Amino acid sequence: MVEAPQTEEGWFALHDFRSIDWDAWRDAPERERRRAIEEGKAFLKHRELVADAEEGDSGLFSVLGHKADLLFVHFRPTLDDLSSIERRFEDTALANFTERTTSYVSVTEVSGYVSDAYFEEGPEEVDAGLRRYIEGKLTPEIPDDEYVCFYPMSKRRGEEYNWYDLSFSDRAELMAGHGEVGKEYAGKIKQVIASSVGLDDHEWGVTLFGSDPTDIKDIVYEMRFDPASSRYGEFEEFYIGRRFPPADLGAYLAGETVPTGDADREGEHGHGEGGHGGAHGESDHHGDESRGSRGGGHDHASAGGGSAHGDHPHGEEEPSGEGDHPHGDEEAGGEGVSDEEIRGELADLDIYAGKPHGEDVYATVLYSEADVDELFDEVEGLRGNFDHYGTHVKTAVYEGRHTDRSAVVSIWDTASAAETAAGFLSELPDVVARAGEESGFGTMGMFYTVKPDYREEFGDTFDEVGEILAEMDGHVETDLMSNVEDENDMFIASQWEAKEDAMTFFGSDEFRETVEWGREVLADRPRHVFLA
Repeated sequence: MVEAPQTEEGWFALHDFRSIDWDAWRDAPERERRRAIEEGKAFLKHRELVADAEEGDSGLFSVLGHKADLLFVHFRPTLDDLSSIERRFEDTALANFTERTTSYVSVTEVSGYVSDAYFEEGPEEVDAGLRRYIEGKLTPEIPDDEYVCFYPMSKRRGEEYNWYDLSFSDRAELMAGHGEVGKEYAGKIKQVIASSVGLDDHEWGVTLFGSDPTDIKDIVYEMRFDPASSRYGEFEEFYIGRRFPPADLGAYLAGETVPTGDADREGEHGHGEGGHGGAHGESDHHGDESRGSRGGGHDHASAGGGSAHGDHPHGEEEPSGEGDHPHGDEEAGGEGVSDEEIRGELADLDIYAGKPHGEDVYATVLYSEADVDELFDEVEGLRGNFDHYGTHVKTAVYEGRHTDRSAVVSIWDTASAAETAAGFLSELPDVVARAGEESGFGTMGMFYTVKPDYREEFGDTFDEVGEILAEMDGHVETDLMSNVEDENDMFIASQWEAKEDAMTFFGSDEFRETVEWGREVLADRPRHVFLA
């Protein structure tokens, strides 16, 4: 009997192809279409956040041609996870306007063709680079905003060419040559090869991702000339599509080009969210570990494991929209003061008031009175899912200097992404407030990265300024908070009863002197951001 290669399996995959009943869509009342969009967006958004399992990934694609209109790709640890996803979609109003044209079930795998040592000696004995490569094959991530090509295939079992009659060494040699062709497209094409033997009609499902569809064409074309394909490959239908975010679902159904490139479209088609539930995030960190061991720099938070807490970031009811936007035009006190107006006034005082870590990012801040170690573990679980998104910049926990509460700061490239993250963060333990929802004017957030040699002096100077603040009219509370993963990364949260009170302080000689001194002790430019 010919030797079969050993295999190891990873995540199960579902490629779910859907066509839209366009006649029914056009004839439906506006309220039904709006509901379908809202529930479809909520379902897809929470699949991408992996709110239904401990790990995995999902993506939404538009499909060209007559074979389908939409493609949902889901990777999950178990077949039961995929079965649940199927049934949850059927409960949405969007499902009433779709028909499944086809689907494909498979499981990611690596085989002995990749490395004999991996199977004979164990994963811990192989080269770290090879181990990471194999782990990436078993638990793949779906790239953002790229084209996708999917096709099922099998190995030929004919009279002249029968793949399964070849010896292991002959098959391994053919696969090595096949791999050399693929290496020429490294950095251009990402491929996910998943086995469907015993799971679907063919033997493998192949998914190719690339930013240029001609690269997809070229790699398939060149591989046709390789003996592993020309003699032994049998291919079925090909599907081509483009990934777009769930926020663009309404734009897609309206005939617009997607992705729109405008994530702020979130509010245009509604914010309805469906369902509630899911697994709690997990973490490798424990409360008795020192916080100094948690990680490195402040620019990007390290990825954690686990999943989001539930499908619905705001509970069972539809959100009212009040206070949801971290940089909305209306303040908590109802004064209608925009961020742009405040930044302009600070600029007149020669005070930079841009957004943290760049001009085009958005921050949302929540305060919690939970134990800081418990809070960090929960945040790290959510962070592992946030890091799947190219719009995620940073999420970190800051411990208060003079108060018993901590701040969870989450920074994103778009307002809608920050808003969605805020919904999941709101489920963290013992959350007592969200910046912009407190009484009075709200919160002024000031982000500083201090040179290590000046950290203690910076804290002492803050205490001196705090004494001045305590005597000022309209001041509610100000605290200096330090990132539990990087004590030199600091965040000052300052709450005022009214804009005029805050501006009086920012125009004071004391604040000017502090800013001037700060230029000597800070590692980069301070960022002053009104979060209300």
